[in-house]
Amino acid sequence: RQQVMTLAADEFIRRFLLHVLPRGFHRIRHYGLLAGASRQASLDRARELLAVAPPVDDDGPEEPLDTRPPCPCCGGRMVVIETFARWHQPRAPPANATPAGRKAP
Repeated sequence: RQQVMTLAADEFIRRFLLHVLPRGFHRIRHYGLLAGASRQASLDRARELLAVAPPVDDDGPEEPLDTRPPCPCCGGRMVVIETFARWHQPRAPPANATPAGRKAP
């Protein structure tokens, strides 16, 4: 929530200096316990020091992953009947195809 307010000079400087780092410090966004490739080791060490139970290892789901997209209407899994090459227009139906609603002889 933002609001306009008037501050005395000393209060403004006090609030501003809360955001200034001490001499010799640098502001780095991706630094600390959860940073970089050592994240898992750091979390394991923190759990050890805090005597927290390790997380349950759930290597994968018991059921195979279904990569088919869900139907936007019913939520069931759609069946892919054809895929198109990237950057190409889909081809037209064959010339000998029967019109919709008619049976082939």
